Amino acid sequence: MSMDDIYTLQAGAVAGETSHDAAPVTETAAETVPQADPAEASDLPGRHELATQMVAKLCHDFISPAGAIMSGLDLLEDPSAQDMKQEALNLISTSAKKLVALVYFARVAFGAATTSEAFSAAQLNKILNDVYSSMRAELDFRIPPETVFEKPAARALLNLGLLIGNSLPMGGKARLEATTEDGTLTITADGRGPRARLKPEAVEALAGKPLSDGLSGQWIQPHWLHSVVAEAGGTITVEAEQDALVLTVTMPAS
Repeated sequence: MSMDDIYTLQAGAVAGETSHDAAPVTETAAETVPQADPAEASDLPGRHELATQMVAKLCHDFISPAGAIMSGLDLLEDPSAQDMKQEALNLISTSAKKLVALVYFARVAFGAATTSEAFSAAQLNKILNDVYSSMRAELDFRIPPETVFEKPAARALLNLGLLIGNSLPMGGKARLEATTEDGTLTITADGRGPRARLKPEAVEALAGKPLSDGLSGQWIQPHWLHSVVAEAGGTITVEAEQDALVLTVTMPAS
């Protein structure tokens, strides 16, 4: 596929979420976004600040379904709203499933994920499908179910899947593929849909740069993806054109 905008984001030693109404990442053809230089790297938040931002993001993700569950319980307890009992039960059920899906995703994508050191593609597909069930984008997971991903690769895959899904605010299809050749694992996320794009904060984060403007909550998850790939000695490439986005992670195969 011929792309209008090409960004090569080299993940280096420096160790994210998108917006529905974000502007395109750029309108300049074939532009390369370099990795942050040492001066910029020194401006990155400290580890405690990064932890604070990640916790803030998780709380933001969890509060919506948790609040909806409480609203449903309030309706069930309201004597004047007994005619809305079924609606309340539906709200509680839908919101509880969303909250559980987000928790399972976070355990693998951001946390220790119990004692597991490797995950099958079937497990990761289930985690992503549960998260996508409350998103507008449709997941097209094309990785053989028996494929095994070590923890760093599993984290990269999940974060890549979330990022490409969030880049399709009006819906569309997010296709995930993975290949291994000559000791290199390549994970590709291809998003197609109206207004497919990344926010500038996400582009900075994927390049390992500090947040220059915008919202930290939309910077931290792509930055986490960058740090996971960087620590494994890999790279992240972003290719964008109108209504299409391709994110590619390459990293040493375990």
